[in-house]
Amino acid sequence: MKKIRLFAFCAFAFFSCAALCSALPKGYGSIELGMSVDEVKSELKKNTDFGYRGDRDVSLSPKTKQVLIETDASKNAYSFFTRCWFQFVDDKLFSITLNLNEKKIDHASIFTSLSKKYGNPSSISPKRSAWQDDSIIMSLERPLTLKYIDNAKFQKMLDEGHVQKTIEEKSKDEFLESL
Repeated sequence: MKKIRLFAFCAFAFFSCAALCSALPKGYGSIELGMSVDEVKSELKKNTDFGYRGDRDVSLSPKTKQVLIETDASKNAYSFFTRCWFQFVDDKLFSITLNLNEKKIDHASIFTSLSKKYGNPSSISPKRSAWQDDSIIMSLERPLTLKYIDNAKFQKMLDEGHVQKTIEEKSKDEFLESL
């Protein structure tokens, strides 16, 4: 009988949290993963918090045909951002990286807010906390960076071998294997 009560309580707790916790956001504000370059430019123009200056903030990698928009909001006294990057793969927004102003907001406040809204992180380490579902990876990284990544596209790139480990990651793996 105790096992049944414990199971019922655990199931209730799980479904209560699932009902209370929001689905992960597809991006920040009106900018969502999957948008086109032109759609993102249009939204950036509407929101001065990002520090977007127009096409001079857009670059194209001819080798990979990937577009990157880099903005500098550090001169905007009211923005919580310093620098932001919007990376496009196959003409769709693949990742959003928002560096936050440590003079205006702290890591603990953001972590607490995200945890209240989206539940406990899927993974956590001293450098990174990540919330993840089939579509989105949202991570809060130290010192103070918030990232949104298209998880489906990321997994596809991993499967195709387009995402390679950095030298640091490879070195760490080799060290751990040597233990």
